[in-house]
Amino acid sequence: MSIDCGSAGTQAVVAWADGSAHVLSFDGNPPLHSGSYLPANGQAAGQPAAFIPGPRHPVEDATSGDARGDALEVAASPLRRVAAEAERVVGQPVRDVRVVVPAGWGPRRRTWMRQVAHRAGLPQPRLVEAPVAVAEYLLTTGVRVPVGAFLVVCDVGAGAEVTVLRRGPAGFEVLATLADAAAGGTAVDHALADALIGASAGEGQRASVADSVRVAKEALVSHPAVTVPLPERPPVIANSAMLDEAVRPVAWRVAQLTQEAVAAAELTVADLAGIYCVGGSAQLPHLAAAVAEHTGAAPVVVPEPGLVAARGAADVGAVDTATVERVEAPVPPVRRAAAIAVPGFASLALIWQCLLTAERHGVLGVYYSVRVNWGEFTMAAVMALLACLAAGTVLGSLIAARSPTPGTRTEGGRVSVGILAAVSLGAAIAGLYAVVTSQYFGMPVGPYLKWALWPIAPVSVMALAMAVVAARQWRSPHGGWSALLAAPTGSIVAATLGMGLIQYSLTADRWPDRILWIDIAGRVGGLLLGVAVVMAVVTPLMFRLILAAPLAVIFAAIVSRRAAGMLGVIYAIAVATWWATRLWSRILRPAPPTPTAPPTGLVRAGMSPGGGG
Repeated sequence: MSIDCGSAGTQAVVAWADGSAHVLSFDGNPPLHSGSYLPANGQAAGQPAAFIPGPRHPVEDATSGDARGDALEVAASPLRRVAAEAERVVGQPVRDVRVVVPAGWGPRRRTWMRQVAHRAGLPQPRLVEAPVAVAEYLLTTGVRVPVGAFLVVCDVGAGAEVTVLRRGPAGFEVLATLADAAAGGTAVDHALADALIGASAGEGQRASVADSVRVAKEALVSHPAVTVPLPERPPVIANSAMLDEAVRPVAWRVAQLTQEAVAAAELTVADLAGIYCVGGSAQLPHLAAAVAEHTGAAPVVVPEPGLVAARGAADVGAVDTATVERVEAPVPPVRRAAAIAVPGFASLALIWQCLLTAERHGVLGVYYSVRVNWGEFTMAAVMALLACLAAGTVLGSLIAARSPTPGTRTEGGRVSVGILAAVSLGAAIAGLYAVVTSQYFGMPVGPYLKWALWPIAPVSVMALAMAVVAARQWRSPHGGWSALLAAPTGSIVAATLGMGLIQYSLTADRWPDRILWIDIAGRVGGLLLGVAVVMAVVTPLMFRLILAAPLAVIFAAIVSRRAAGMLGVIYAIAVATWWATRLWSRILRPAPPTPTAPPTGLVRAGMSPGGGG
């Protein structure tokens, strides 16, 4: 059972494991009046100061003793009646109770709500934040909210609460929430009362006409004019123009809250998957138009919004978890293994050829030198880092399985730790290449470290940025992290073959009958390396074909001992560019999903954490 205690009405839903649900009704109407009067300290019941708007509103001055006990007892009366009605419908006490609370509530108000539920005889409730419940219900009605997408829930009941949510791997999380008690149905009621009985009327007079004004407000949404009975006065006529005048400042304030909440979440409207309006006052005129005018995005007013959060908190219509969209798209084992093995074997092949074909001079003399293909050496370090990054998710899973830290066991935590481990491992392997090579030739380690570590620095920085994104769970890339971390296999193979042929042409014995073929092999290697650079930088096939031809010819033309190092560095820059492009297009600025309105045929009722008003 889920309970939504609004300022004006309490809504409750009983749901079964198959997703079916029953909306509890009281005296023939789903909403149960939330407010009660607390006579205390000799104060007569019915006075405004003794009024408790509902279970959500702690009595500020009843902090201890009998006063607090009386306040808890009165506040618990709506929940006690809800529990009795639920037991009548189900045939036994309900053991799983969820209570909807605003996202902006702190510990004191949450503790108060638990105390109220306990006083009402309910089991320990699970508190569900209203915008999270709304978002979960939207998913069950067919609204597509991919993992990593953002949406805004404008909950307009007696007051207004605007919340920006992000769908993470484990559910929805609140990024920013702003509330204004004077931007909802209560403010509209006061404005209508002022228009009907005069702004000089006291609180007692306002309280006496509150119910009549509320009914008139709801009727004016669909009728041009209504007759409003007033106690001790002749009835008056309220028309739609009076409602429009009362609603405009409220609608403007809700639109302003929406803008401020999106800005507080450090987002723009273009980042949002949609704006959804719920609550008992969500269907007031001008509200959707004001939000659209201020934000530039048309909001979706969920049909019959009064029960949306209650249904969402109760998991009404929820599907089996096996069918829910997953964060990590399944990657075929063969493809994942190839993404790790290809750059790994390419790195080993390049460093092996670099060591065996290096030219030593002055071995027996005083002056000793070694000529190394720095381009090949650099590419071996780059390939080692790419292999480690492709194994990032595997490394993260292995670390999380043995880590006592709970944060590393979430999807974002595993990916973040895995990327950090991959960068560290890749840098360590590159450094090891430098140390081993310098010791193998008996040369100073400085130049080798320079050619091994500096070219992989840009890629490492991009990978660390991805680790931060994964840790904060801002966005999850389409296709999953495994697919994102895998470098382009075709480019790696072409670059490895190209540099291998270049090194062969530079170091092979140049017998007269083989000079032509050796030179051709070097030119072909340059061609392949040029193609590999284009494959890393450009994705569309047409652009690859256009750019590959001139760049491959240029690379083939400049193949030489001096140019080999430059060619390796160019490929390292191309790989860094590839990573930067993926970080930008898939993580930082992905194409925003198209907002989808919930199918009206599937939505039977809606709800507001603020209740009707």
